[in-house]
Amino acid sequence: MYPCLWFDGQAKAAAEYYCSIFKNSRITAENSIVVNFELNGYKFMGLNGGPKYKFTPATSFVIECETQEEIDYYWKKLGEGGRYDQCGWLDDKFGFSWQVVPAVLHQLMADPEKAPRVIEAFMKMSKFDIKTLIDA
Repeated sequence: MYPCLWFDGQAKAAAEYYCSIFKNSRITAENSIVVNFELNGYKFMGLNGGPKYKFTPATSFVIECETQEEIDYYWKKLGEGGRYDQCGWLDDKFGFSWQVVPAVLHQLMADPEKAPRVIEAFMKMSKFDIKTLIDA
C-alpha cells in the first residue's frame, strides 16, 4: 500500500523536488502519466491527473523530527514557494500539506499537567520550537 498524489501535470517536478529534500530518495519509474518514487524508503506515486482535483490540508504527511535542526531544515525546504501556517503546518509549492513536528511532542502531550501549557505554547507557533515546548 502506498499513496498516490494527483498533480496537474507536475508529477515529475514534484517527485524530483521531494527526492532532493529527503535522504535515501529516488525516482523508481516514470512515464507520461505516472512517476513512482521513494522518500526515505516509502513508496509514492505521482499522477498527472489534470486540474480536476486539488490538495487540501485534510490530507498531509507528518515529519517527526528529533532535533531543532531537522525541523528548521524541513520547514525551510518544504515551505519555499509555498505557504506557512501555524502549529507546524505548511503547504509546499505544489499545494501539498506537511506537518513538521518534534518527535518529543507525544511525550510532552502525555503528561496531563504539562499538556495544557504545551498546547498553549504551540498554538502561538508557526514553526515548532522544541526548547520552548520542553520549557512550557
